[in-house]
Amino acid sequence: MSLATRLLPLPSLLAATVLLAGCGQLGDDASGNGRRAVASFYPLAWVTERVAGDDWTVENLTQPGQEPHDLELTIAQTAALEDADLIVLEDGFQPAVDATVEGADAPVLDAAAVVDLLPATEDEHEGEEHEGETAEEHAEHGDFDPHFWLDPLLVADFADAVADELGEVDPDAAQTYADNAAALRTELESLDQDYTDGLASCERTTTVVSHQAFAYMARYGLDFEPIAGLSPDAEATAADLARLQELITEDGVTTVFSERLVSAKMAETLADDLGVSTAILDPIEGLSDDTTDEDYLSLMSENLTALQQANGCS
Repeated sequence: MSLATRLLPLPSLLAATVLLAGCGQLGDDASGNGRRAVASFYPLAWVTERVAGDDWTVENLTQPGQEPHDLELTIAQTAALEDADLIVLEDGFQPAVDATVEGADAPVLDAAAVVDLLPATEDEHEGEEHEGETAEEHAEHGDFDPHFWLDPLLVADFADAVADELGEVDPDAAQTYADNAAALRTELESLDQDYTDGLASCERTTTVVSHQAFAYMARYGLDFEPIAGLSPDAEATAADLARLQELITEDGVTTVFSERLVSAKMAETLADDLGVSTAILDPIEGLSDDTTDEDYLSLMSENLTALQQANGCS
């Protein structure tokens, strides 16, 4: 078993929960003929499904329209974790999942253990607490920014780790998983090149976003300024808003970005006060009711177009 895998026994309470669940299904994946993986939220589920192929069923614990940080597991979801051949999560991102999987019998692939994460605080503003965010909640964000999937090359690295883990569970198909990961890397490298080319020449680089989720995109030359911190539920202080108002005016920012899964109120208020536009920049933490027919690649392409329009890129 790889170093990225952690083996943990589910507590007896979980065993009782599984008995209560019986044959409970999560979504309509239970009819699959092969092995089963359970992923805790959308980007991890998407990568796992792409790498695993048709012989696996991949279940996403976070449903469309649900903010992944707020996930509370149902009995059926707990049962799905018990029955899984592989559990895929990111430690620290969803406390309810972390607590449930502490004793899982299945191998657990932790994205945070196999991807090079950025520090959670990269400037003097990112480390500050915001209104609605207690010191304990602030500390729970940890030392690293979890939003690695907004860098396509890191997603490719994660796909390689998924392939390795699937190969540990199912050695006979290890080469198939490696091939699938390699094919996915080709697509992700193309997406990365689209971002590199598409953001190479912009009138502005300052980009105001609703919360600190986009630091992984900064390597394309943009400067992301969040209204709130790593928690999407945190609220900006008066000092935060005053600083951003000055920055928007000085740098000629035309757009304040909001998100789909959380309230747009802060972004809209800031934009209205200064007479600038609002638009969506999706952190792709999960699908929304409006994006259930899309996938990671299409959402990232939409983000690129939104960034180009907001920043006058050519």
